[in-house]
Order: sequence, then structure tokens, then C-alpha cells
Amino acid sequence: MTVSLDVVELLREIAEIGRDPVRGGYSRHVYEPAELELREWFRRTSTSLGLEVETDRNGNIWAHWGPRGAGTIAIGSHLDSVPGGGAYDGPLGVASSLAAVSVLMAEGFVPARPVTIAAFGEEEGSRFGIACLGSKLMAGTLPGPKVAALVDEAGVTYAEACRADDIDPAGLGRDEERLASLAAFVELHVEQGIGLADLDAPVAVASSILAHGRWKLVFSGEGNHAGATRMRDRRDPVAAMAAAVLAAQRIASAHDGSDAARATIGRLTPIPGGTNVIASRVDAWLDVRGDTDPQTRALLEEILQAAHAAAEEHGCTLEVVEESYVSSVHFDADLRRRLLDALSGSLGEVPVLSTGAGHDAGILAAEIPTAMLFTRNPTGVSHSPFEGATDEDCRAGAKALTDVVRTLASDPR
Repeated sequence: MTVSLDVVELLREIAEIGRDPVRGGYSRHVYEPAELELREWFRRTSTSLGLEVETDRNGNIWAHWGPRGAGTIAIGSHLDSVPGGGAYDGPLGVASSLAAVSVLMAEGFVPARPVTIAAFGEEEGSRFGIACLGSKLMAGTLPGPKVAALVDEAGVTYAEACRADDIDPAGLGRDEERLASLAAFVELHVEQGIGLADLDAPVAVASSILAHGRWKLVFSGEGNHAGATRMRDRRDPVAAMAAAVLAAQRIASAHDGSDAARATIGRLTPIPGGTNVIASRVDAWLDVRGDTDPQTRALLEEILQAAHAAAEEHGCTLEVVEESYVSSVHFDADLRRRLLDALSGSLGEVPVLSTGAGHDAGILAAEIPTAMLFTRNPTGVSHSPFEGATDEDCRAGAKALTDVVRTLASDPR
């Protein structure tokens, strides 16, 4: 007989994997040792439940309950993290899925349709710069050869990296057969915001995701000696980049009437990076988000105009490369209604919230009906070592997912 797994205990099992002694929190990047160890944990735990485990052509892992085929209900999330991330972003959804399936098995529940748990690869984009890479490959949003050629900061290509988990880079790309087999995907995630804390509710259902994208900004100037170069003779790309950071903050704040305009430069690399050296180049990454595509693009254009002006003022040039863009997503209305109905008995009226964070469910929404559950984050802090969720709320989220799977998998249609 299958023993019910507790989501809190599952998270404790992986609590020491990928701890970052410098940044704090966790650094679990795709196909690096910590993330590979989490992959093996997921496979081992799934196998212990009697699930059939499979790694697909794009490096996403699937744990199947029941015979595989059309009409499959998929749940899950991701295992990787941002540099110095929290314990819940990603793994909470995977651990909750394992717990939900184990509880249903222990109850003797027999699904009327196949159920599968997914652990998607490179959701955060922290190693190769493109978020939701596993789901984008699966959906064909990105061509396999382009992804195979991506290079991380150490000069390792994605093609080289994925072989660490026995993935053949020649097979990367749209997975038509798998997409056709899925009837729905439901992703549970810790809320990356404070909506549930404000509402004093443990669980919410998602309505939509803001439009969002990433752009690489390359400021080029003239490298020189920090002591021998007069201020008026400098072409300092760090100064230009700093002005662009402040401009992005100012412009996004001015657009924030809808409470959805967001602009962030959270990563930058001065080259060569010496303390007594004026940099010759600075690479920076701009993240812009908004309610709609037109609003997001308008915000981006205003920020880029200011960045170009800053580069010119400091005698530098600016090159802009769009690395990724995802339009605003509205989750399937019928599936959302079914989730709310499934939860109404145990949770009463469940709030419906939008999110500014991207997710694999948002990528797959263009292909299949998708939905999301959020578990309360008491402070709203995420992508940080200080990300949190109480044990009680983690268990409430896992129970909500259990109820959702029971409902969706009971329907033979």
C-alpha cells in the first residue's frame, strides 16, 4: 500500500542541496551538480511511488501514474533556482505534486484518465539566460539548434550541458506527441507577491500573467587607467549604465498607475572588472513587465531611449538584444472555474489573483488549457533567501492540489 508523502517532509529532504554559502539561499542551475541531484531525488521519489519516470527530448522529467495516452492531466513545476534563491520557488510545486499523488494512491483513488507530474528544466533562465527554456522547447517557441548553441558564463554550450543528464541535443525541439496527449496542466507555486497575505488566505487560483521580456544591454566605451585618465577624458560605460538603471527606475515608477509597470536591471558585468580600471564594456540585463503587450513595449521604448541618451552623454555606444519575450497570458477560464469548484468545499471562496512572475504554465497556455494555484507567501519576498511559506500553508496548498487532481482525473471526458 502506498504511504502518503508530506510536502513539508519532502522539502526537508532536499533542504541541503544547492545551498549557496556566498549569496545565501540556494543556487540550483540547470544541469549543474545541485540541480542534477534534485533531478535524481525526483526520479527516486517518483519511482518509490510506483510511477513510470521518463526524461523527454528537451530535458523535462515526467512521472506517469497510469497508462500513458490522450487526455492526461499534468501537474508539477520546476527544480532550478535563481542565484541565491529561496527554498520554495519551483520545488514547492514539484513536492506538492508528489504529495498529492501519494495521498490519492493511499486513498485507493483510481483515476479515470492518466495523471503525470512534470519537472521542467531551466525555468529561471539563470544559467543560459532564457526563462522557461524546457517548456519553450517543448512548445516549439524556440528552435532546438538555437538553444543548443546558447553559452553560459563559463563558455559551456547548452548542447554540452544537457549531456550531463543524457539528453541528446540533436533532439531538442517541439514535442508534438506529448502536447497532443495533455488535456490540462496545473502548476502550484509559492506566490511571488503579497496578495494572499493581504487577503489572509492560504491558497489562490491564478487569473493571468503580465507580459514580460528580457533584453541584454551592451554599453561600450574605452577601457583606461583609473588614476591616469582625467574625468573629462573618460568614456566610461559604467557611468552610462548607472544612468540607465536610474532612468529605468524613474520611468517605470511614472508608469505605475496600473500597479503593473515594472522595470529591473538586476544583473550587470563590467569588463574587465578591475578595481583600478575604467571598464571598456558593461553587459547589463533589463527585465520589463506590464499589463498588456502595447503597455510593455511602450515602457521598454521609453527606457531604451533614455539608455541610448545616457550612452551618448558618456561617449559610449549601446547595443540592445532581445533575449526573450512572452505576451500577457490569461489562463483558461473553464479550467479555472473547475479549480474553483473543486476547492469551494474545503476552502470556501478562493481568491483569484494575477501575477507578475513568468511560469511554465504561461508558456503552455498557448497550447493546452493551463491553470495555477498559489500558496501564501507571508512577506511577498521571492527570488531571495528570505522567500517563505509556513508549513501549514504548504500543506494547505498540497491538499488543494490533491482536491484538484481528484476532480480533474475523475472526469473521463
